[in-house]
Amino acid sequence: MNALYTAVATANGREGRTVSSDGQIDLALAMPPALGGNGQGTNPEQLFAAGYAACFASAMGQVARQMKVDTKDVSVTAEVSIGKDSTGFGLAVVMRVELPDALAGETGRKLVEATHAYCPYSKATSGNIEVELVIE
Repeated sequence: MNALYTAVATANGREGRTVSSDGQIDLALAMPPALGGNGQGTNPEQLFAAGYAACFASAMGQVARQMKVDTKDVSVTAEVSIGKDSTGFGLAVVMRVELPDALAGETGRKLVEATHAYCPYSKATSGNIEVELVIE
């Protein structure tokens, strides 16, 4: 791969801080209450959900231009779950894509599936974690 950009961030665990090399991110980290923490900070699952939703929405804009469809009213929500699996812990994602009525049906389904094949986050998770696509 010919890298066009490299993001750099440092963290010291789930109870601490994460900071990006450019200072744009400087966040307290905390375990969520559901995992026994106090919830007084963000967590890796929230950060992954935010990144994946943003990347998927951006990728959808690229795919939509190729398909010649308008996605200005599209909304993407990523739900990232962590749980126990056969090797310890694993992640699963539900990607909720809210489409306008104009993209209902087959066109919307093709758009979402093509976006999933194009999105760098989707490529990175392919075969690694379960990603469920939900069109709303």
